[in-house]
Amino acid sequence: MSTTAPSNSEVNPVGFDPYGASTHAVFNQPTELTNYNLFAGDAALREGVAREGADWASNGLAALGERLGSAEVLELGALANRYGPELDTHDRYGHRIDLVRYHPAYHELMRLAVEEGLHASPWTDPQPGAHVARAARYYMQAQVEAGHGCPITMTFAATPCLAKEPELARQWLPKVLARIYDPHNVPVAAKAGLTIGMAMTEKQGGSDVRANTTRAHPIGRDATGDAYELLGHKFFVSAPMCDAFLTLAQAPGGLTCFLAPRWRPDGAKNPIQIVRLKRKMGNVANASSETEWRGALAWRVGPEGRGVATILEMVAATRFDCMIGSSAGMRMASAQALDHCRQRKAFGATLINQPIMTGVLADLALEAEASLLLTLRIARALDARAANPSEEALARIGAPLGKYWICKRAPAHAYEAMECLGGSGVMEDCPLPRLYRDAPINAIWEGSGNIQCLDVLRAISRAPETLEAYFAEVETARGGHKAFDAHVAALKDDLNDLADFEPRARELCDRLALGLQASAMIKGAPGANVDAFCRSRLETRGAHNYGALPTGLDLAAIVKRAAPR
Repeated sequence: MSTTAPSNSEVNPVGFDPYGASTHAVFNQPTELTNYNLFAGDAALREGVAREGADWASNGLAALGERLGSAEVLELGALANRYGPELDTHDRYGHRIDLVRYHPAYHELMRLAVEEGLHASPWTDPQPGAHVARAARYYMQAQVEAGHGCPITMTFAATPCLAKEPELARQWLPKVLARIYDPHNVPVAAKAGLTIGMAMTEKQGGSDVRANTTRAHPIGRDATGDAYELLGHKFFVSAPMCDAFLTLAQAPGGLTCFLAPRWRPDGAKNPIQIVRLKRKMGNVANASSETEWRGALAWRVGPEGRGVATILEMVAATRFDCMIGSSAGMRMASAQALDHCRQRKAFGATLINQPIMTGVLADLALEAEASLLLTLRIARALDARAANPSEEALARIGAPLGKYWICKRAPAHAYEAMECLGGSGVMEDCPLPRLYRDAPINAIWEGSGNIQCLDVLRAISRAPETLEAYFAEVETARGGHKAFDAHVAALKDDLNDLADFEPRARELCDRLALGLQASAMIKGAPGANVDAFCRSRLETRGAHNYGALPTGLDLAAIVKRAAPR
């Protein structure tokens, strides 16, 4: 009998060592989704950008998509969340410094965002499609990491407010609008680029900012404007290393908006003291803080007593960015699930080709595409609103509807995508746990669901043209699907009388948002996607669980369109 051992390939074609020195071989495991183009590999995004008026930006978007999809940049997102910000209230000698330290990955992501103009491009380069192009860039960058988007959004939204005060605008806007990220903890005069934060929320009021108790005491006029000293406590201040903060305080004339710098013009530290960093369930890379304002210098923005009116445009912009961010999270979650399931085999076939899984993946893709298409449509309304009152009215109702609905759909979407990966989906070296923890944040920040619904009611009640603009928009899709036509007709009937809107606000806003999404899908998505969306979301008029799609749909076509590679 021969004593020669058989070759490894003869007894173990998958690579096990027959002598037991190796415990296992890795097979039937997907490769990581990296080094792909977030723009070129996203048909819905490419088509939407062209349809909504920003085709001129496609080459730049493709270049950015290639960069953001690289393994190197995707790793920055993971690192920025693995090593969260840390607070030093004092230096080692006992001096108050209120310094938040971030991982270098966070600063690199901020630099990328600022250099791409995510904080300013529609203001510095106004042109048709400017908001659409910025939304597309933000959408791709947010797929890498969500937390650093907070200071980017706040800086972007602050510009219209600062522009209301000529002296503030002259001194601050050139550096706010600059495409230079400068993280140095130094006075404004020594910096090349600035970021602006928000400090609105107080313990006792939350979204009810009129209940704020922070006091503003006039101290006279200086070279920058009407100066005040602010005394109070702010319960949520995100990105506390911003160079200044828009805030609300009670002035002698009532609730007023102010700009408070982190450093005084004379080079002294402004007494805005960080009490602690908040421990959030998600959005870890973004520092959120609780602060004391101990006579902090601030300049008035807008008239006394008109604080809420002054910041309304800022709030609308931040809510729109919540729409973009949640749509981005859904796209990344769908991409991870699709890419995993196209490679992974079980029960004799790849997961993506097994009917029950195909249905789930197609449904996740539908939700992500509908959210993106609505977001890009509202971006076009923002582009056109100055010249077209109906577009202004559509943006006025569409932004709170989209913020309410898209952000609310994101958490369940992230969970369902996670389940597609099975046990691997809940491991911390997978992106999905981070997406899942991040998902509820946008739904709560900048006004939770009830606040958005009340905002829709306020818009309809005070400006009937907003509802007229809504129905004019969905009318352009009439005839695109019978379920859609029935949905819109029922909405019109139910909104003839607004007397009971508030008790029914959630149900009505659900339907209003779905009508806008379906309209966008009819005008921008393939027939298979339109049919699946309308039949699954509009015919039932009830809760829709991912994967519970009607029969007779072309699910393979939907999945193929959404695949990231």
